[in-house]
Amino acid sequence: MAAGLLLEIRRGTQSALLVIREADPPSSPVDVSVAADRVEVKSGGSCEAVTLPPEVRLAPSSCRGLRRLPGDGLHLRMCLSCPPPGADLVSTWRESLKPQKNYVFYCQSCGDIIVKDRKLLRVLPLPSENWSALVEEWCCHPNPFARSTLHPQHGDCFLGETFFLINSGSESHVPEFPTCCSETGHHTSQSHSNLKSKENTRVVCKRCKTMLGETVSSDTIKYYVTEVIIQPSNGSFSPKPRSQFIQSMVAQCLVELSSAKSTFRFTLKGDNGKIFILIWLLNSDTLLVESSGSSSSHGVFTPFGDIFMPSSGPVRTWNAVKVLYQPCIKSRNKEFQVKRTHTTGGMRCLKRAD
Repeated sequence: MAAGLLLEIRRGTQSALLVIREADPPSSPVDVSVAADRVEVKSGGSCEAVTLPPEVRLAPSSCRGLRRLPGDGLHLRMCLSCPPPGADLVSTWRESLKPQKNYVFYCQSCGDIIVKDRKLLRVLPLPSENWSALVEEWCCHPNPFARSTLHPQHGDCFLGETFFLINSGSESHVPEFPTCCSETGHHTSQSHSNLKSKENTRVVCKRCKTMLGETVSSDTIKYYVTEVIIQPSNGSFSPKPRSQFIQSMVAQCLVELSSAKSTFRFTLKGDNGKIFILIWLLNSDTLLVESSGSSSSHGVFTPFGDIFMPSSGPVRTWNAVKVLYQPCIKSRNKEFQVKRTHTTGGMRCLKRAD
């Protein structure tokens, strides 16, 4: 039996859920032993012992609610014998950008340089997405901002919730500024015109053709935070696995938005406005540790769902947010599911970044 073990810890309640995941239903009884610093699983002639990180200590006498869920494995709840470490305060992408500093913009997918050595004179937050509608509600006279636009000037960087705006003029970049692409194959002349117009605003990486953002006006470009990495010019670029980076950015956005807007319900939309998935943020105080399981007798906990991390080395824990989601794609929305996703230096029961 090569069991994978997941320990999901809640800081607020100082409780933990131990999940022993099975590739196949065991053909012989399973013996689970829990110590303060160790979990051991025996089945048949095999034995797997996993040592917990030093900052995590369990209370074995509190174990309760052992049950087996088909397709998931054995679930066992317990308490912690001491409080888990607090979540590290990690600067978000919005906080990391400072005025009067030079930055390089990279394509997250391939690492190609999109904008080289851009000095940001001002870094300013944008109002919320529906700010104009709110002005209409509060003003007793016509909206004074109806004809104004919030476009960055040279050296400006405006920060939205999931994107940032920069001025596209007078900048050095390698290679040439990302070009736009358009595609064919639309069925009616009207849809062809509308979609082609939308496609012609797309900004793509010249190397890997990934969509990085879109042109907002002749001198303003909107970049998506999930597609572009911004690093100081005097720093070095360290690529991250795509899945790990997306987890981190989505988790950051969920936590920031839920805090700023006091909401826990979100949607993910395509660039055509179509909703693909509904998300409910369940909690943001989760700490995760996981062992992928092996045929050896000993293992260590590794980050949940991260196939790029080594199976040996220093033991680590991960901050995470836990979300409930429902796909809105045909034949995929018949039931709700709970997804664990991590943030690196942040949160997935999505991973947050550290």
